[in-house]
Amino acid sequence: MSKYATISVPVEVKKRLEKLKGKKEWGEFLLETCTEANRLKSKKALEELRKLLTDEDLEAMRQSSKEFRENFKLR
Repeated sequence: MSKYATISVPVEVKKRLEKLKGKKEWGEFLLETCTEANRLKSKKALEELRKLLTDEDLEAMRQSSKEFRENFKLR
């Protein structure tokens, strides 16, 4: 059986979270929320990076990544 812990939050925060949570269990809801937050952070970081890099930079990175994957071997 899983161990449980209590997290104290202001009442207004809990009310907002309960509306978003719906019928899901708290653990499931919070894990999904964290996963989505991380996904959005990554997406935003990639979009910012794309603004900084030229098409040539992106193509060179793609090619380098492809070569790495093709040549990677565990010892």
